[in-house]
Amino acid sequence: MTVDWTPERTAALMALWSEDLSTAEISRRLGITKNAVIGKAHRLGLPPRRPPAPPKAETTDVVRLETLTSGMCSWPIGEPGDEGFQFCGEPAVEGKPYCAHHCAVAYVRTTRDRKTFAA
Repeated sequence: MTVDWTPERTAALMALWSEDLSTAEISRRLGITKNAVIGKAHRLGLPPRRPPAPPKAETTDVVRLETLTSGMCSWPIGEPGDEGFQFCGEPAVEGKPYCAHHCAVAYVRTTRDRKTFAA
């Protein structure tokens, strides 16, 4: 299905995008697919979305690259080069470089995976 990108629909997309709504919410409001929203935003050169920053860990331990070991979540927190840049450091899921929370963000389940987990 091809979306008819009228000037009004394009303006609505840009306004909703600037409100920092999720692509799913924008697609719902415009009555189109999420992929149509993402594609048009890309073609318009709208700024890319960043995943929400994870909540600050309650521990005060800062995990820097030199203290990161295997078995620790290597999800980066902050911007490389910034003073506060660090890694999650929570226990990693076996065979993965991230903790359960960050695995849920990093990996997309395929249809086959969903069927396997539903059984």
